[in-house]
Amino acid sequence: MHTTIEADLLQTFVVIAESGSFTEAGRRVGRTQSAVSMQIKRLEDLLGRPVFTRDGRSVTLTHDGEILLGHARRILRAHREALAEFSQPDLHGTVTLGTTDEYAVAFLPAILSRFAEGQCRVHVDVVCDSSINLLARMADNAVDLAVVTHGYGDDGGTVLKREPVVWATSARHAVHQEDPVPLALFHPGCRFRQWVIDALSSQGRSYRLAYTSVSLTAIEAAVRAGLAVTALPLSNVHDGLRILDERDGFPELPYNQIELRRSEQAQSLVHDCLAQHIIDNFRPGPSLTAAA
Repeated sequence: MHTTIEADLLQTFVVIAESGSFTEAGRRVGRTQSAVSMQIKRLEDLLGRPVFTRDGRSVTLTHDGEILLGHARRILRAHREALAEFSQPDLHGTVTLGTTDEYAVAFLPAILSRFAEGQCRVHVDVVCDSSINLLARMADNAVDLAVVTHGYGDDGGTVLKREPVVWATSARHAVHQEDPVPLALFHPGCRFRQWVIDALSSQGRSYRLAYTSVSLTAIEAAVRAGLAVTALPLSNVHDGLRILDERDGFPELPYNQIELRRSEQAQSLVHDCLAQHIIDNFRPGPSLTAAA
């Protein structure tokens, strides 16, 4: 007797494993918590083994659940690829995608990976630059789509994400206690740079520009080495860095808004497809449906 596991059961299982919560998984897949619980019970009945250990509100994978997770992700990936093969037009061509360095690090791998699943014949030319320079290139039709920071030019973009900008320093050093505090910032024109200077100036705290660069990698290198403090979107704060707040003497910084801008000349199906993949990437939860 053959057992078949439906894709939507695996999708719910993966979302619970990644979120650690039945409630959050229900929100992401658009089901009630009880419906999600019933799906997992059905999955466990099919397998004949539990996949989660429940301890109050805490949910962790069992050993069998960890084994299933790898299989489930591969199955869902193949499912998306199959849907993309038949639900999307056979597109080909070149798209020039602009993004800032920090967004390239945080979001571009997932965007390009998902896009490549269904559109491997499309060539994506990635340009990394500051938001203001990318918008200038877009005005010259040298960039088709751009993931940029809100606040430059008009307000005609599609909002992708809002997140806090935070102070970041090395997790192993105390450079933030120096006076004046050394800073590692992007070049003039960057909104994060201006927010930092305005915040410290309004506080009456002295500072010095120790390092400047257009490269996030260079900024992070100085910070991780304990040579300076910087300001980053929360999504760019990883291992080796720690967040500073008012308890450390650093005032709260504004929220950052990430937007997708599109050139007036970028009106083909290829542009539509990549733009939708970018938008979908910022939506919570995975999707089995290939983006059009």
